[in-house]
Amino acid sequence: MPKLKLGRISDDKPVKVTIELPAALHGDLVAYAEILARETKQEINDPTKLIAPMLARFMLTDRGFAKARKMYDAPQTKSPGS
Repeated sequence: MPKLKLGRISDDKPVKVTIELPAALHGDLVAYAEILARETKQEINDPTKLIAPMLARFMLTDRGFAKARKMYDAPQTKSPGS
């Protein structure tokens, strides 16, 4: 069985967001949820609950984002003469 990028889904305090998905993407999300449920033996009643962990995983593994975030989150040094 192939290794999925997501594991068990943690129960975290949610923030409500409304999005629209293309039908094909929603179908893939449903299929992913079914496969993940089989692999983790965790019931997934609402495939949209996977969106947040998928986005988090994507951002965690995006090297460009990590580099940019470090650059923008770094404390700004004062310029000489300030």
